[in-house]
Amino acid sequence: MLDDLDAVLEEEQQATEGEPQHRNRKAGRAGRSTIAFFLSLVLLGLLAGGGWFAYSKVKGIFVADDYSGPGGAEAIVEVKSGQSAADIGTTLYDQKVVASVDAFVDAAKDNTRSKNIQAGWYKLKVGMKAADAVALLLDPNARWVTKVTLPEGLSYQQTFEKLSEVTKIPVADFEKAAKDPVGLGVDPSWFTRSDGKKADRTDIEGFLYPATYELSPKADATGVLKAIIANFNAEMNQLEFVSTVQKTRGGVSPYQALIVASIAQAEALKDEDMPKVSRVVYNRAYGDFACHCLGLDSTVNYWLRITGKGTKASEHLTNAELHNPKNPYNTHDKPGLPPGPIGNPGKAALKGAMSPTNNFPYYFFISIDTKGTMAYGKTGADHDKNRLLACQNGIPLC
Repeated sequence: MLDDLDAVLEEEQQATEGEPQHRNRKAGRAGRSTIAFFLSLVLLGLLAGGGWFAYSKVKGIFVADDYSGPGGAEAIVEVKSGQSAADIGTTLYDQKVVASVDAFVDAAKDNTRSKNIQAGWYKLKVGMKAADAVALLLDPNARWVTKVTLPEGLSYQQTFEKLSEVTKIPVADFEKAAKDPVGLGVDPSWFTRSDGKKADRTDIEGFLYPATYELSPKADATGVLKAIIANFNAEMNQLEFVSTVQKTRGGVSPYQALIVASIAQAEALKDEDMPKVSRVVYNRAYGDFACHCLGLDSTVNYWLRITGKGTKASEHLTNAELHNPKNPYNTHDKPGLPPGPIGNPGKAALKGAMSPTNNFPYYFFISIDTKGTMAYGKTGADHDKNRLLACQNGIPLC
């Protein structure tokens, strides 16, 4: 075979001897074109044979990997405050919710509402299409939260019971965590008084701001209380409570004003009466009142509640209970404000305490009907008349 091939090549060489040189160049070009055409056919053949493989490789370069299905097993995912789309996508990818971070980022860019994704816990699924994951993160029903509403005026004990009922965290856990309010976020400067009385730095009463909270389902008692106190701090900043009290209340500390707010919350049913009741409390504690005693049943009842004895209507409180010398919240005999707040006041009560009614020279108040209408008196005689009116309107005082 090799001899035959040599013979053919020799004949071709003899045939071309003596021909013009330009013919040789033309023949060379034609040969090379034939080879190129042949190689092109081979390449096309290879592409045809491995076309899908090539497409998949190219697709992986230019298109982010994404799942096609709705997903399967449940995945609990936390979106944290301030996270970018890439941050969220990384979390979802790590938990196998989406096939790639890029797919989630692209889907977020395509959804104009994606900037509205809120921090919190969400129930998603493993193996979701990225666009579906974005849509679910925008669905309020997908958020996994523990929602609890704390009404105005609850004591810390009542607050813990409410929190425990909803979160299933034992009350004892809240009591233990509450022993260090400063560690939970209460600024130490709050525990300052200007009336010679010492504030209890372990007393969390007054700082558990009443509101509706969406709590992390995985938070413990400490985490829950930190969230509530963080809200308290935010509300105080918004109200400018501390600075206003320091500028306008004549030396009364913010903590004392917080105590007054808690009393107004316990005594007044209507928001319009909060600043008036606050003014009466200030007048009695720091004005020209005989013994500077507040003379309030609400403070006595607070002591009964936190010591496990249970509260009573005013007409059922005994003289021994009203004038118990061992009760630090006995405001019938002990002058000035009680040791601390007697509950957790809301916004209206706080506003009333920081900005009480001006030119209101009254020392007595009383609810005179079942609707919570209040009457005010300057003297004991005025108060007796208002008490009689309350009795006539069905208030059980007489």
